[in-house]
Amino acid sequence: MAAAAASRAARRVLSPRLLTASRHLHASASEGSAREASTSFIHPAAIVHPDAAIGQGVSIGPFCTVGASARIGDACQLHTGSHVMGHTELGEGCVVLNGAILGADLPGRTVIGENNVIGNYAVVGVECQDLKYKSGEECFLHIGNNNEIREYCSIHRSSKTCDCTVIGDSNLIMGSCHIAHDCKIGNNNIFANSTLFGGHVVVEDYTHTAGAVVVHQFCHIGSFSFLGGGSVVCSVHKV
Repeated sequence: MAAAAASRAARRVLSPRLLTASRHLHASASEGSAREASTSFIHPAAIVHPDAAIGQGVSIGPFCTVGASARIGDACQLHTGSHVMGHTELGEGCVVLNGAILGADLPGRTVIGENNVIGNYAVVGVECQDLKYKSGEECFLHIGNNNEIREYCSIHRSSKTCDCTVIGDSNLIMGSCHIAHDCKIGNNNIFANSTLFGGHVVVEDYTHTAGAVVVHQFCHIGSFSFLGGGSVVCSVHKV
């Protein structure tokens, strides 16, 4: 009886100590996991300017470049050979695939929201192809959230300081599409391969284009419109 009582007393004394030690071990493991999650990985073959702002949990692959004025949000992934240049902001959770180019060393800014996917060799936020653009003027591109911009797409900044190329949220822009200067693209649109929008085109929400559609500059495409494959839209009137 005395031995059993002594054993129970020893367990009562040791148990709090063991519990405390266990808590310390769990806390250390949690802190280690948090540190691991917050650490960014930059491949030794990448070139990242020391003035660039890099968020937590970012992965930058080999042969990438990140310019001095770039801002990369948390949990972004820059795959091999992708480039972020000029005054370009990349929101949290974006994926930039191999060879894509974001922004340019121009006055103005490219702003890309959260959870966007930029496809292989896409060119987003570069100088427009409009002759009225004057070198040295500020030009702008703003892209919202949850867009998928597929391979070889080109999206240009505005042609003048007082305007902006705008793309909303949750759009699927398939391979080899072109969105020219000063376009205004809404939300939840689907543009099939090789859809081409000239400058100043307005596209509202929930529109679909089939492949190889061409829309002339200054046209306006209304919500829920569908443009069949190979269509050419050249009227300035709303569809």
